Amino acid sequence: MSSQVKAVIIHSALDLRLGDVPLLDPGPGEVEVTVTRGGICGSDLHYYHDGGFGAVRVKEPMVLGHEIAGTVSALGAGVTSVKIGDKVAVNPSLACGTCRYCLKGLPAHCLQMRFYGSAMRFPHVQGGFREKLVCTAAQAVPTGDATPADLAAFAEPLAVCLHAVRRAGPLAGLRVLVTGCGPIGALTVLAAKHAGAREIVVTDIAAPALAIAMKIGADGALNTKDAPDGLDEYKLDKGYFDVAFEASGNGRALADAIACVTPRGRIVQIGMGGDVAIPLGQIAAKEIELAGTFRFYEEFSWAVDLLAKREIDVAPLLSATIPFSNARSAFELASDRSRAMKVQLAFD
Repeated sequence: MSSQVKAVIIHSALDLRLGDVPLLDPGPGEVEVTVTRGGICGSDLHYYHDGGFGAVRVKEPMVLGHEIAGTVSALGAGVTSVKIGDKVAVNPSLACGTCRYCLKGLPAHCLQMRFYGSAMRFPHVQGGFREKLVCTAAQAVPTGDATPADLAAFAEPLAVCLHAVRRAGPLAGLRVLVTGCGPIGALTVLAAKHAGAREIVVTDIAAPALAIAMKIGADGALNTKDAPDGLDEYKLDKGYFDVAFEASGNGRALADAIACVTPRGRIVQIGMGGDVAIPLGQIAAKEIELAGTFRFYEEFSWAVDLLAKREIDVAPLLSATIPFSNARSAFELASDRSRAMKVQLAFD
């Protein structure tokens, strides 16, 4: 049986509306989740401001959102992993499980990936900014009753950063640079600190973001807008940092990271931007390893566990929680880096 629920829907750039979408009963192996919180991500903001990013464009109305937490409200046949009333974080990734990358253990690269709130496929994959949604039981990861929904909704972006840290290799005792300190950069600071990094220095062009980074454990913060030469001391003698995480997607930030890491250092590229020039001579001469990182897989359940145990404290990153009925104001606030780090929508 089908009913209707309210959802936050993007129609085109700057055309964000509240509308009705169908809600079906959960089928075998599926659950219904009553959504409580939804975090606004950078990709949501790209859809809002630009109607997409790169070659990806919104071609039909699409429900946004993939940072979702809520409560299980109905079960399909055969579901035993969760029960009605369980608090859960919803994993927005649904890999096919049968393509060659899934079979190689690389489901993040699934050829048929269905990721919530994504216009990469057509018809688009509808997102989670809605009052209720139906997902597979495996996507609904229990958080425990003691984990507030606003913390649980950080599971997806934290999983991205946990995966990035894994791509860097062991960090215990190492010096780390993080360029770009929006939500992903800040969560990378937390993930690197949890992994045992000895020293973490962050860069950004927004003073409020740098202040939050220092609050959550960064050892140093440089405003590269006010002090464009601030990293020069770290470039001496072939570099200072063992590992760099480039979270801005900015070409200059990547060039700085290449200059600042030591010989045989590793740079993990998290931020996505356009094509940039890369100093190949430095990469070769310093034997630098440049690694990409994309989404996550098993890290999602790790993120839920770390949040539940309070081993990683994301609370300082939450700037505001706004009713989803006022989604446009929430998106405008989330777009203002002088006022907000992470903004969430409240559906309860």
